[in-house]
Amino acid sequence: MQRSLKWFAVLTTIGMLLILLGGALVTKTESGEGCGASWPLCHGELIPSNITPELIIELAHRLVSGSVGIMVLILSVWTWKTIGHIRETKFLAASSFIFLLLQALIGAAAVMWGQSDFVMALHFGISLISFAAVLLLTLLIFEVDKKFEAEKLVLDQRMKKHIIGVTLYSYIVVYTGALVRHVNASLACIDWPLCRNDGFALPATMYEWVQMGHRAAAGLIFIWIGYITYLAIKNYKHQKVVYWGWIISFILVSLQVAAGALVVITRLNLYIALAHAFFISCLFGVLSYFILLTTRSKANEIALSQKKNQKNDKNLPMQ
Repeated sequence: MQRSLKWFAVLTTIGMLLILLGGALVTKTESGEGCGASWPLCHGELIPSNITPELIIELAHRLVSGSVGIMVLILSVWTWKTIGHIRETKFLAASSFIFLLLQALIGAAAVMWGQSDFVMALHFGISLISFAAVLLLTLLIFEVDKKFEAEKLVLDQRMKKHIIGVTLYSYIVVYTGALVRHVNASLACIDWPLCRNDGFALPATMYEWVQMGHRAAAGLIFIWIGYITYLAIKNYKHQKVVYWGWIISFILVSLQVAAGALVVITRLNLYIALAHAFFISCLFGVLSYFILLTTRSKANEIALSQKKNQKNDKNLPMQ
């Protein structure tokens, strides 16, 4: 595979991570209106005259998003032409650009006309799907030269159900986390893990419900991924992609939970908040790769079944 394509894919993947972190930074610093109600210009000016920190953050996010958007389009076309024979390529190429474009349109609409917090919470999740598609495209490019163990991977039905279930559920966790940021509920509960450590009580306000709902969702995914990791260590030592993939997933979800707790304990430390967004982005990328492995496993099962039937047919006595 062309080295230039590999490097470009890696840079595009990093660029998508920067978009995700940039979006989280805009929300955390309340810089969404840094450029006023105009888009793509700032306050209707090509070169803004009144420079503020919020304007710099918002404008930088727009510039990075626009530049990476062009890179994603180039990568989509490039991979379509180069490795389009691989069955997942065209779907991932189209998805990566479509979801990034959708994310940009939602962001532009929010600037010009405003959007509810519940709609804006989808913004991060849509970007996350685009990031996952770009990441999987990058992995496909590297697979061409170095075949991963996934080429012969076969997963049992229990593992497949867990992969599909926890990946879909992770999107709910992502949405609840984005909702916490957009409704400014990050410090609605001043203690951790309970809303107030002076005793157990149900949340009293909508903001506390949003915050504790996210904590409950994060706690469940931590337990779920921990259980799947146990199954992988127990049953998949011979399939290193699954074995190490789930160990990495458990490390990421543990870091995610720890960062979430520290966000509250440190009263919204910006670097920890960005790390919180980084860990969930990486985790979703790994889970998305497991979804790809699940489709590979099904194809491998069919191939093995056909090969077994052909072998049995050859062994049948001649009539």
